[in-house]
Amino acid sequence: MTDPEDAGALRTERAATLARLARLREEHAAFVAASRDSNADDEHDPEGATIAFERAQVETLLREGAERLREIDAALDRVARGAYGVCVVCGRPIDPARLAVRPSATTCVPCASPPRRR
Repeated sequence: MTDPEDAGALRTERAATLARLARLREEHAAFVAASRDSNADDEHDPEGATIAFERAQVETLLREGAERLREIDAALDRVARGAYGVCVVCGRPIDPARLAVRPSATTCVPCASPPRRR
């Protein structure tokens, strides 16, 4: 991929991540409101997942989404500096196939792989 293609793919991924975070924030606000507006003991509700459980799941997704956004922003910074696609461990180029799958990758496959035991 060329730098304009890299940046375009990253910007597209960034926009999708921002949209997902916005939806998750709305969902989280709804769970917070539901738990605030209800005096029911949802912890012992036999009907299924509790509001607290659902809220915790959404909070986890929000944290993961925020981390993903930081990774994308860091990758866009590397594009701007001309360092995109270069492994931060060994300095060799990152395989374009890896970048196509994970545009925010900072390491090549060999450096990302755990060492094998003999």
